Amino acid sequence: MLKKRAANQRGHGQHGWLDTYHTFSFNDYHDPDYMGFRVLRVMNEDRVQPGQGFGTHGHRDMEIITYVLDGALAHQDNLGTGEVLRPGEFQRMTAGTGIQHSEFNASKTEPVHFYQIWIIPRQRGLPPSYEQRTFPVEERTNRLRLVASSDGRDGSLTVQQDVEVFLSTLGDSQQVAHELKPGRYAWLQVLRGAVLLNDLELVAGDGAAVTEEAALVVRATKPSEVMLFDLP
Repeated sequence: MLKKRAANQRGHGQHGWLDTYHTFSFNDYHDPDYMGFRVLRVMNEDRVQPGQGFGTHGHRDMEIITYVLDGALAHQDNLGTGEVLRPGEFQRMTAGTGIQHSEFNASKTEPVHFYQIWIIPRQRGLPPSYEQRTFPVEERTNRLRLVASSDGRDGSLTVQQDVEVFLSTLGDSQQVAHELKPGRYAWLQVLRGAVLLNDLELVAGDGAAVTEEAALVVRATKPSEVMLFDLP
């Protein structure tokens, strides 16, 4: 079964410096039907104006994945990390027992567009940690590139949960396929373009929850970028 979460039905906040969309309940946006999906808890799409951002704030007991589509995002944390994320780069934070960080648009002239995803970890009280990886476009063109997993295989980020996260950049009419093992679920998020997930039409910002399906085919109806989550 495929259940669409349309982009225009997401929670939306326009704060001047921040234009944000929430697939699931977050902060002041609350929808009892969308509190998350399986271990996915947050799927936020943010656009931050030049020179603006999120001041130092804390997180606990969450796996946080950030992916930049356009622009540059500056990150600093109390682990001593100071990095800038650019398009094609992923960041993973294990918040664990507690982490303090800030996120700002690194440019004074251009906006930054990124997704931030929160995954519930397999256990609480883990030591905080940070990772950053670049996944060049040639590694994910017309194929599913593993970008996060529980064991960090194939150069992917290591997340403290039994999940697999894939990224794909698809040319017009190109497709990728993924098999789900029994008892597994999936979420597809369309980052750019438009695709068919099996027979379900999805456009940028749309997501889809997948239950009781053995095989998925994602076909681009225009040049697209998608993120696929294989979930327990």
